[in-house]
Amino acid sequence: MRTLLQPDLTSTCLELVDRPVPVANPDAGEHLIRVHCTAPCAGELFWPSIVSVPDKEPVPCDDVAGIVVTAPPDSSFRPGDEVYARSTYFRPGCARDYTVIVTDELARRPRNLGWVESAATPLSAETAWQALFEQSGIGGIDSDAWKGKRILVTAASGGVGTWLLQLGRLVGAQVIGTCGPTNVDLVKDLGAVEVLNYRAESLKAWGQKDENKVDLVIDCIGGKSLEDAWWCVRDGGVLISIYQAPDQLRPAEVPAQNVQEIFFIMKPRRSDLEEITKLVEAGKCRPLVDSVWPLEQFQAAFDRVGSGHARGKVVLDLRLNVPQE
Repeated sequence: MRTLLQPDLTSTCLELVDRPVPVANPDAGEHLIRVHCTAPCAGELFWPSIVSVPDKEPVPCDDVAGIVVTAPPDSSFRPGDEVYARSTYFRPGCARDYTVIVTDELARRPRNLGWVESAATPLSAETAWQALFEQSGIGGIDSDAWKGKRILVTAASGGVGTWLLQLGRLVGAQVIGTCGPTNVDLVKDLGAVEVLNYRAESLKAWGQKDENKVDLVIDCIGGKSLEDAWWCVRDGGVLISIYQAPDQLRPAEVPAQNVQEIFFIMKPRRSDLEEITKLVEAGKCRPLVDSVWPLEQFQAAFDRVGSGHARGKVVLDLRLNVPQE
């Protein structure tokens, strides 16, 4: 089968090679999945230099949408089922014709999505779900505690940001999003009550005005964005980063007190993905796809992710044999 590999874990260079089809272990809850589509994640080619996993074949892309080929006897999934998932980082990824996913990560894909949109969903949606309804400590999706809460989302036009906008609007929060000038209308359409064009307005200057303070910041970029986000959170508020620890970039002169600062990495969970599936099938949320590439054009796909300008998710469609027009 075709397999995308990162042969040197200290380099971001990739190779497309032939490898044997993996064998799923039913005793470990493993399912063999025929991959239709998968999606790269920003920064993932740098992870092996930070977290080494012995004996792991270095296949990138942990999002997947595909068809079950084999399943454990006690699984609720059967061969032929159409599924999607975010696989754990500690196993080989899904940029290959067949991959292995365990029961607790799998969910039946939304019936109203295509394969590309299905692959664009798991990581981004589950990260947004866990940031809002678990890490923030404010409340679940059915909680009235969200009404009137002000949430700032940086990189609001990106994969995670677009889900944060939609889920925030769904629970009745007031969501403010940051983005570039070409994405202002998109961010408004997805639920932002206010949009900050970072090329025209300083996030730090905006946050220093008392009337702009927010209850919750979710930063999806890190770096200067995270540093400036500290100026936006109110006393007793919450600052979440999915990129790096917030305390690494807290300016010494920031006046906010008793801010709960959180860095977290999402955990692939079937239960979360099933709830997201319900919302998608009800028409309440949707994934956003930036572009679609054949597996053979993996470099162009990863370059698009690395540019930092993707609107939503970049997807590799393994069913394509020629470059998409």
